[in-house]
Amino acid sequence: MYIYIDMEKQHNSGSDVKPVLDKGLFWDWRYDDIDWQLSYRSIIERVLERGSNEEWEEIIRFYGNPVIIKTLKEEIKFLPDYTIDKVSNYFNIRKEEMACYVRKQLRKGQWI
Repeated sequence: MYIYIDMEKQHNSGSDVKPVLDKGLFWDWRYDDIDWQLSYRSIIERVLERGSNEEWEEIIRFYGNPVIIKTLKEEIKFLPDYTIDKVSNYFNIRKEEMACYVRKQLRKGQWI
């Protein structure tokens, strides 16, 4: 499932709109070619896992709290434990509501 984000409603300057984020977060992407609407899930995941508090605020400003929370609950399938804890506290959502936490609990097994 994909969430449609109407960027024109959020921003007035047209299709060249993008969040102000450190290009270093996207070292493995062609930064200038990123489709900020189509790639929202990967971008949100990357910023939550590796970004600063200011970068978290920027994606909240850019995508909006409802989109980020819905993405956390339904689409992001992996986040490290420390990020799950931080996200849970920051957005005031239970870990059990996040797709990545539920998936992690279902996939527990013995490691050799």
